[in-house]
Amino acid sequence: MAVDAGGFPVTRTPAGVVRAARATRELAVLDQRISGCYACPRLVAWREEVARVKRASFRDEDYWGRPVPGMGPADARIAVVGLAPAAHGGNRTGRVFTGDRSGDWIFAALWRAGLANQPTSTHIGDGLELTDVRVAAAVRCAPPANAPTPEERDTCSPWLARELDLLPRLRVVVVLGGFGWTALWPVLGAAGYAIPRPRPAFGHGAEVELTGPRGPLTVLGSYHVSQQNTFTGKLTEPMLDAVLTRATHLARSAP
Repeated sequence: MAVDAGGFPVTRTPAGVVRAARATRELAVLDQRISGCYACPRLVAWREEVARVKRASFRDEDYWGRPVPGMGPADARIAVVGLAPAAHGGNRTGRVFTGDRSGDWIFAALWRAGLANQPTSTHIGDGLELTDVRVAAAVRCAPPANAPTPEERDTCSPWLARELDLLPRLRVVVVLGGFGWTALWPVLGAAGYAIPRPRPAFGHGAEVELTGPRGPLTVLGSYHVSQQNTFTGKLTEPMLDAVLTRATHLARSAP
């Protein structure tokens, strides 16, 4: 497999994403392959333009400017799935949900839930460690206007499918926002979970119990930790804490 200038294995087509994801046996290798994905030309152009032009307040920083892998241990019983990296957050720092206000919210909440060793995530190497939770995104590149297309979502989905498959103890998935909610069901269906028909509607506090090849899995919904939701009070800290408290209870009580 060819590598790019950063030394990451390169994937350039949707079919290549499928092959690369299926062939991966370790999370660390998956992270490397995600970081070398060029399968969506619009997203590649946008993430690289943002990394080149930069925001004035970050003009002295080197932007990551490539797909952002997940974070968290392989023995995690909980997964948190968001939408996509922010242009000047994950696309800048190279860590999911890191460097913007959305990240401030989710990592502080994970800390309050006992799933993180500190309440902040500012950059790789800041000492943050997660326990029993893996954080990922449905789409790995920062999208223009924070809006991936359905085609981009579907092209990226094999990465998420393989990431969840490489979490053998997974018992709960917390989904942040309707986009991630929609993206998750085909992934779980392909993994052998029995998906209700019609598909469950998204809502804050929504809870869906599934059965599958690894036993039970619970999907929980939460409003996304976007500034639009947190600034307006649509999502409050107690609301987010309640979902994560439920997730930890379910994970720890599962067989």
